[in-house]
Amino acid sequence: MISVHILYPKTDDSTFNMDYYTATHMPMVASALGDACTAWGATAVTTGPFEAIGWCHVESEDAWNACLAEHGGDILGDIPNYTNTAPELVVGDISK
Repeated sequence: MISVHILYPKTDDSTFNMDYYTATHMPMVASALGDACTAWGATAVTTGPFEAIGWCHVESEDAWNACLAEHGGDILGDIPNYTNTAPELVVGDISK
């Protein structure tokens, strides 16, 4: 199991529409992942260098990579609908 964190940097002119992100974008990502997505969520960050953080738990890195190969254009193409910043991606193994 991996966790994928999508970090949205905060700048003086950054914008972020959390309503769109949680109602449209993240459900689209979860749907594209299908059963490989076991959980997802979003955090509106109140301190630090980020505006928001999205996250997904995915069964494997192979499933994540397959999703990006098939749906990456749509997922990335949706970014301007909710933010004017470029996200940073962090992928790692979930330890129990």
